[in-house]
Amino acid sequence: MRCGSNSDRQGCTNNKNEALKLKLVAIVSILMTSMIGVCLPLFSHTIPAIQRDTNLFVLVKAFASGVILATGYMHVLPDSFDFLRSDCLPENPWRKFPFTTFVAMISAILTLSIDSYAMSCFKKKKLEYGDGNDGDCVQNNAKIESQNGHVHGEVFKCDDKGSQLLRYRVVAQVLELGIIVHSIVIGLSMGASDNPCTIRPLVAAICFHQLFEGMGLGGCILQADYGMRMKSTLVLFFSITTPFGIALGIGLSNVYSENSPTSLIVVGLLNACSAGLLNYMALVDLLAYDFMGTKLQNNIKLQSWAYLAVLLGAGGMSIMAIWA
Repeated sequence: MRCGSNSDRQGCTNNKNEALKLKLVAIVSILMTSMIGVCLPLFSHTIPAIQRDTNLFVLVKAFASGVILATGYMHVLPDSFDFLRSDCLPENPWRKFPFTTFVAMISAILTLSIDSYAMSCFKKKKLEYGDGNDGDCVQNNAKIESQNGHVHGEVFKCDDKGSQLLRYRVVAQVLELGIIVHSIVIGLSMGASDNPCTIRPLVAAICFHQLFEGMGLGGCILQADYGMRMKSTLVLFFSITTPFGIALGIGLSNVYSENSPTSLIVVGLLNACSAGLLNYMALVDLLAYDFMGTKLQNNIKLQSWAYLAVLLGAGGMSIMAIWA
């Protein structure tokens, strides 16, 4: 590895013109597959077999959740280790302390705090204002009295509909944030490379990744029940982030070096943050939430098929780690 310059694969030579053609192909193909992946769940209402809460929808979402889980563990986290433990960085402190796992842990805790605080604020607001317009939260003005006749408080009855909807919305937005960070980093690295041998396998791998990761995100957006404007915004940002990263890498290819100390530190820390976020979201907000839910808990056969779907998604994405 040459520090301060982009590394090349052994036996491959840089070819700027050939690499540029591949990058342009990558921009178009990744944009199309991203849009297809994220939009498929949103148009599922036109296909009865994959409408929300059907068995097939549950299996597709489980498969996509496996893809997201493997993205964090098999792609983003190892990349962060490679960057932050590079020989181009000084041994102290970068190889003396496990920065990747530390930052990923902090990122997961922060993601948990966002989930927790959002739900707490929502419930507090509903209880304070007694806003029952959605039928989500109803205030019962009955008083609870102790044996001595003292008033202890008011009874509030809140159903789970509003809380569940808010949870879906928090999941959709936080998941998109983690995906965007990772996608920009991947696109930037591809755009800055002038080696066709590096770019060619990345195109197919990233298309596969964006297609099924988009399906997972699209399922979350569908359950969040956003209006058309918000849905369009989330779809647009997911679809254009990687192509934008590639275009940015092309523009910065003369000045950006993936092996410079600054690039290694910034990209490594961003990858660690993204890995912690994606791993938490995949395990807690997607897989655990669905598998501990009523639908799968009451249907052991469907639960078994869902586990198989998760393993297939995670396995397929893990195989992609050979090339990307």
